[in-house]
Amino acid sequence: MSREAPVRFREGLGVKFPRATRLVICCRGTADEAMTTMRTMMSKLRLTVNETKTRLCRVPEETFDFLGYTIGRCYSPRTGRPFIGTRPSAKKIAHLRDEIRELTDRRWLWMAVEDRVARLNRLLLGWSNYFCLGPVSPAYRAIDRHCRHRLRQWLCAKHKARTRGTSRYPDQYLHDKLGLIRLSTRTKSFPWANV
Repeated sequence: MSREAPVRFREGLGVKFPRATRLVICCRGTADEAMTTMRTMMSKLRLTVNETKTRLCRVPEETFDFLGYTIGRCYSPRTGRPFIGTRPSAKKIAHLRDEIRELTDRRWLWMAVEDRVARLNRLLLGWSNYFCLGPVSPAYRAIDRHCRHRLRQWLCAKHKARTRGTSRYPDQYLHDKLGLIRLSTRTKSFPWANV
């Protein structure tokens, strides 16, 4: 929707809600009618719909991204049965990888190891607290691998080691001694994981 026509809803004095910028309409078999109704409603509210960003998606054959999640067909890891669900989008995973790369860049070699690990942990915990819905284990494992690899590279550069660092800084050392969190174990503590 266009940001040129701000809409504010008020429940009481001084209470302001942010304007809507994203909209998803879910329906069964009446998508064309829903699009027509939505356009009519928006014109009554004097809002314009951005036609370049508006699209009709048929789930489960197609997927779409909304609020950082990819919504579409997923498969149960236990039974292999398909279901419509959410998973972290590839764009958000790539963005997190870039942030990890930034935190373990060579320009931070002068920083203490504990500081780098603490910043990585804060970043990983915040990201995983938001992206905890749906089958997240594959994304968590990929992020764990990338984070360990980048931290190893940073440690080798900091201590001027000419090896890859896998024997000098094994996974157990990174997690147990330095305190780097392991996202792949967090899925066991989700409240719905034991159901």
